[in-house]
Amino acid sequence: MSAKITYSNESMKQYAVENLNETEESARRGIEEILSWIKDTPGLNAKKDDRSILAFLRGCKFNLELTKKKMRNFYVMKVERPEWFSNRDPDLSELSELINLGVFIPLKKYHNNMLVVIIRTAAHDPKIHKQDNVFKAGKMILDLAVEENFDNATVYGVCAVFDMTNISLAHARQLPPHVIKKAVFAWQNYYCRPKQLEFINAPIYVNVVLKIFKSFMSEKLQGRVRVHFSGNDALHKVVSKEILPFEYGGNEGPVADLIEYWSKKICERKDWFKNDEQYKAEFSL
Repeated sequence: MSAKITYSNESMKQYAVENLNETEESARRGIEEILSWIKDTPGLNAKKDDRSILAFLRGCKFNLELTKKKMRNFYVMKVERPEWFSNRDPDLSELSELINLGVFIPLKKYHNNMLVVIIRTAAHDPKIHKQDNVFKAGKMILDLAVEENFDNATVYGVCAVFDMTNISLAHARQLPPHVIKKAVFAWQNYYCRPKQLEFINAPIYVNVVLKIFKSFMSEKLQGRVRVHFSGNDALHKVVSKEILPFEYGGNEGPVADLIEYWSKKICERKDWFKNDEQYKAEFSL
């Protein structure tokens, strides 16, 4: 390990020790072993810097075999899902449009130290926008949000709020079981852990769709899914209103400001996305 691990505060360090089995020694040994494994795995093309490896180690609580499995799945997914991970250019018209529609919005403040993202499942028009491009835009913003909130996102995890306002049958048709299976696989093999999955403004029939989602989830992930039918009041019971935008009954300004912030950020990091595309496996599972 070339650089010493630092934490925002002492409580984060203590949390990492107690919940992730993370110490300076376990991090050093873990990074060394995973780096050696990457070098001995032809065609994996994984990132070899300490920070990228540490993210996976944290996501697997420093279980080295689980880390290797998740990293293999992640880098293979990147080559098997070119519709999500190739040509991630924010200047492409549909990607730009989806970003500016606010299909995926990270918040600026944390909830219980977790990075919070609002996923507006019906912000796009299914007659115009492909679901694959919705996923691509969302993953681009998630990658950038984790990059900019690395310690909180990788130590404490991510709270995902799925806003189902105005969800329609046309939106649901964009999510047949084989697409849902790919989406859940991505959640379970990303380098940051989804700690809360909160579905808000849900229609009565939502359980039909969620049943399919849950059929592909691990038991642990299933236990993190919660459905809320009564709007913002229900949301405030699980995410503090102090960090939410006005539209969600919060105090942190309008959604439009967050969209503008992330749209600008993603354009500034265009070269970062271009560079990231080289890191994908040369083999398939």
